[in-house]
Amino acid sequence: MKMTLRALLGATVSLTLAQGAMADTITIATVNNGDMIRMQGYTEDFTAKTGHTVEWVTLEENVLRERVTTDITTKGGQFDIMTIGMYETPIWGKNGWLVPLSDLSAEYDVADILPAMAGGLSYDGTLYAAPFYGESSMIMYRTDLMEKAGLSMPEAPTWEFIREAAAKMTDRGADINGICLRGKAGWGEGGAFITAMSNSFGARWFDENWKPTFDGEAWANTLNFFKGMMDESGPAGYATNGFNENLSLFQQGKCGMWIDATVAASFVTNPKDSTVADKVGFALAPDTGLGKRSNWLWAWALAIPAGTQKEAAAKQFIEWATSKGYIEMVAAKEGWANVPPGARTSLYENPEYQKVPFAKMTLDSILSANPNAPTVDPVPYVGVQFAAIPEFAGIATDVSQEFSNAYAGQQTVEEALAKAQAIATEAMEAAGYN
Repeated sequence: MKMTLRALLGATVSLTLAQGAMADTITIATVNNGDMIRMQGYTEDFTAKTGHTVEWVTLEENVLRERVTTDITTKGGQFDIMTIGMYETPIWGKNGWLVPLSDLSAEYDVADILPAMAGGLSYDGTLYAAPFYGESSMIMYRTDLMEKAGLSMPEAPTWEFIREAAAKMTDRGADINGICLRGKAGWGEGGAFITAMSNSFGARWFDENWKPTFDGEAWANTLNFFKGMMDESGPAGYATNGFNENLSLFQQGKCGMWIDATVAASFVTNPKDSTVADKVGFALAPDTGLGKRSNWLWAWALAIPAGTQKEAAAKQFIEWATSKGYIEMVAAKEGWANVPPGARTSLYENPEYQKVPFAKMTLDSILSANPNAPTVDPVPYVGVQFAAIPEFAGIATDVSQEFSNAYAGQQTVEEALAKAQAIATEAMEAAGYN
């Protein structure tokens, strides 16, 4: 028995040394959103379990997209894991720029990933990125201000109702804006919001022949409505506000309504950070009666660039960060309301999570977004708040800048749309679509 115990101890020491010798330091590029910041605080748990250490490169959303796109297209090799989304993943997977996640462990349970998320993060049936969290968008609103305005929020409101409510909830003297929305340039910032909104107004980025449609009535209606409502009831400088800026305004009690990512619900209802945590209600993103709501579909996901020298360690991190175990760890330490949402079916089947006030509205919003039929009229592209073609990011970045300039009063809506039409037409012709 003693010999066996000594042999076992020797084997354990050898295994520990071997693990130590193989320990890597992986570099991860990520976005400066709250759930990602929270994840960084738990990195010690990953290191304790695997021996691997992590270096974080945390960037603002527009900068992150620029950095990781440059790195992957030039084979720069700066990162072992990149935080990307549903736009990049299928395109980069098709190009062979990402490591397939086809050999994750049985314990990880790939089948538990929500089908909407797995589908958007796959190419040709192969998963190329694992969702850290999934989201749609919805309305978050101040129940006390809505009541004070003498109104009741419908579960599925129209844009006309939202504009009326925003005007009634606005109190400039008390520094309360009736509505806070993204106006910031960037295809995934203000560009994502206005695209999702435009779907509900009957607009499209491209018609069935890949012709840009910014010269149509639907886009004019979208931008004029948005700018009119925001000038009436939005915060000063809304043309430069994105997700994080609006989150801060809402948490400070300076917004009556905010339509944005469902993932924000945990932050606006957290009394540690939000002054209005006990006064927040939720509703589906608005429509105009044409059959499409203005909510998007997205996942911030972790992917491994092809060519990394640390593929095994990177896969271990992805399994750790996007696992059921990670969700349970956060729940145990910070409560179920603060776990990363929208990624796993089992989360929405969990009776404890079902008690979270925004859980059902988040899932309903995710399930109602259809990237294969995002618009009122048919389109040749997939994607709700983006068109899943390689040229889109560049075109939409430039177009969103023109829109932001119009919001800021530097040009008219008509001028912005004319420039958008010219930008998109030139780019699509150069790419050979027309």
